[in-house]
Amino acid sequence: MFLHVIEAKYINNYQVWLKFNDKTNGIVDFSTELEGEIFEPLKNIDYFKNFKLEGHTLNWENGADFAPEFLKSIILIENKNTIIPNHNQET
Repeated sequence: MFLHVIEAKYINNYQVWLKFNDKTNGIVDFSTELEGEIFEPLKNIDYFKNFKLEGHTLNWENGADFAPEFLKSIILIENKNTIIPNHNQET
């Protein structure tokens, strides 16, 4: 099965809640992921908030996007009112 982002909701700052087609869901904090020329415009929070779901992942008007597999690898999983890093979850 190919991994797809099927829902996305802006939370605050550089955090977005994501849901994947494998039913994984949680928050991705992009604050440390905006390196490089293509991601520079996303440092403007108003621009960052203006993402779309396209091509099975988040996309911005300037062509910036992240692979769904990468997003899942850095997601914070919600677990009984606690958010835990996804480092040990199978992908």
